Amino acid sequence: MMKHFFFLFFLFFHFSLFSQTTPNETQTIIKENNFSTKDSVSLYRLSAQKTAAIRIDGRLDEQIWQNAQVVTGFTQNFPTDTLLALSQTKVQMAYDENYLYIAAICKGNPKQNYVISSMRRDFSWSRNDNFSINLDPFGDGLNGVYFAVSAVGAQLEGLIFEGDRASSDWDNKWYSAVSDLPDGSWTCEIAIPFKTLRYPKNKSKWKINFVRNDAHRNERSSWIPVPIQFSTVSLAFAGELTFEENIKKAGSNISIIPYLAGSATKDNINNTPYKTKGNIGGDAKIAVTPSLNLDLTVNPDFSQVEVDQQVTNLSRFEIFFPERRQFFLENSDLFANFGFSRMRPFFSRRIGIAKDTITGENVQNPILYGARLSGKVNKDWRVGLLNIQTGQDAEKGIIGNNYTVAAFQRQVFSRSNIAGIFVNRQETSSQNSDKPYTRMAGLEYNLQSEDSKWRGKIFYHHAFLPNKTKGTFAHAGFLAYNTRKFYASWNHELVGENYDINDIGYVRRKGLWRFEDWAGYNFYPKKGKIQKHNFHVYFNTYTDLNWKTTDRNISLEYNADLFNTSEMGAGFFNDYTYLFSSFDPTNSDGKEFEEGEKFTNTGGYFYFNSDSRKRLNASTSTSYRTYFTGTRFNIDGTIRYRFQPYGQFAISFDHNIIDLPEPYNDANFWIISPRLDVSFSRSLFLTTFLQYNTQADNVNLNARFQWRFKPVSDFFLVYSENYLPENFGSKNRAIVAKISYWFNL
Repeated sequence: MMKHFFFLFFLFFHFSLFSQTTPNETQTIIKENNFSTKDSVSLYRLSAQKTAAIRIDGRLDEQIWQNAQVVTGFTQNFPTDTLLALSQTKVQMAYDENYLYIAAICKGNPKQNYVISSMRRDFSWSRNDNFSINLDPFGDGLNGVYFAVSAVGAQLEGLIFEGDRASSDWDNKWYSAVSDLPDGSWTCEIAIPFKTLRYPKNKSKWKINFVRNDAHRNERSSWIPVPIQFSTVSLAFAGELTFEENIKKAGSNISIIPYLAGSATKDNINNTPYKTKGNIGGDAKIAVTPSLNLDLTVNPDFSQVEVDQQVTNLSRFEIFFPERRQFFLENSDLFANFGFSRMRPFFSRRIGIAKDTITGENVQNPILYGARLSGKVNKDWRVGLLNIQTGQDAEKGIIGNNYTVAAFQRQVFSRSNIAGIFVNRQETSSQNSDKPYTRMAGLEYNLQSEDSKWRGKIFYHHAFLPNKTKGTFAHAGFLAYNTRKFYASWNHELVGENYDINDIGYVRRKGLWRFEDWAGYNFYPKKGKIQKHNFHVYFNTYTDLNWKTTDRNISLEYNADLFNTSEMGAGFFNDYTYLFSSFDPTNSDGKEFEEGEKFTNTGGYFYFNSDSRKRLNASTSTSYRTYFTGTRFNIDGTIRYRFQPYGQFAISFDHNIIDLPEPYNDANFWIISPRLDVSFSRSLFLTTFLQYNTQADNVNLNARFQWRFKPVSDFFLVYSENYLPENFGSKNRAIVAKISYWFNL
């Protein structure tokens, strides 16, 4: 144990040295190129009389927009970061007691050749012409929000966390409109209620950046320049937004979102009649302070959540599917981003899922109620507290559980933080099991340098389990360096043999050491059609706790990005696998290779993504490799047709051919997934998704109709059915209708 302590101390000290870096070099780039821009904007303060004159219609004909300061001089982030943007943007801002207003004129596309995937809310940022705003009210460079409006007026909003990572799974109330100008430019007008934002009480200066994506020209640009190796959402690169006075709390800030739902289901396998069910519940959002929010839920319903995209599982481990339920998404990084992707101490999708002890299948277990307090206490402290209670079903042997999660982040240095988490699952039923509780506590140090070139993480998590005291821990360390041309990283992981927390978290493997390293180099040609060449090398090794190698992967890769948005690449890899348990590599209940057998396999792959600006475009990849004692061929891809601005039809496929010698099974697996997304307007949407999966021996149909009749108020009609692949005979079907309404009190 002591050697682990000294190792952690060494890495913590090593990371801390990199936390105190010099300011970012963005302004130096501007001076060298004589670009004229500003890094601050003052807001025009509206009087109560002038507020009434603002109409969010995209026309920008109010008197306020004749007086407000104009910021422009946008600089490219892509395809280069050393030039002024070809598609320039002019931005103005104002505010009153209730709203923050933004107006933008987006120039540079005189023929209005916009690329628009649909009018659907929460569109793909990179695949649509749009204007967006990044806001960091606390100025910590780590947490914020963004709002984006496409050239046809579709809205997208999301949370920014860990400095440069974004999630679009956050919905809130705001207003926007767009309009076309005779010269081919388009204008955008936005009003964001202060009730929607989380901000400090006594601060008149926020961090902000404006970003423009001209998808037709394949140009990304921003007001404060962002180096090409970083995303334009990065909060390390932001200007200053100055209010004339501190923003006060905008009155009471309480929202109630009740819902009413009804469903009908039929099981055709057991030939049961239709079962109908009604459901009522709702959520509440209470702003305890302008920066700290209390979310409550009673009998939540997630029937409108889109189904997971199926994959062919040829691994020895559980597949990770992301959380999609709305209650768990706001500030989810505060709870869900501890650890690494293969070893999360808390995974919210474990809540509401239980095993039916009669059938042995995983089934939904209703959530009775939940509460979450999350947000910023001040610039340095961020806290979260979550409590969820699930139901019980004695007939199915399902035991009720209470889940409590407490987390904090304390910012240190410029953009780093120390974070802690505690998770407790406690049975609340009268029934007993062999694992009445699972508890876990962990501490992390997250490094981000001021200029984002250095980032890293080091953590130690410890589980407290019934009848287990040894090997109930996980530890890892990660350090990465990223510049315009060169990047490299180091990662190591240590997981104890008894780190059994998969009832509250996600741990893919136990009892191991893992060492993962990669490095790459980018070349930017001065001429030709290729925007960037990239060479990448990757090493990944697993050992058991006695340092015996169980898995190893080495790969070399070349990638090329073209100016027309096309991408291509190829690679070669070599794998080593030691089976620590018997395994059928087709996952088809065939003969298994025995525990202790060793395999070395090699292979190669190629991928190509066509010009995404074309209405008809495609992406595909293919690989061929030796596979245990045989071979495996894989080809997958997606073909898309965009009938803008109304939507897109796409068909995805994944085909695996596994050829193994007797007596082992061969396999020929297909997943074929047609998908139709239609936006009849900016408030009326239809998504139809079919998944044909031969490994699962199932065909699944999911159709979802959504009518957003008011901001963040929706009516959903969802139909789903599962079929037998051989004759399309129905296994079961369900239809759900749900309506929810957002009330502000």
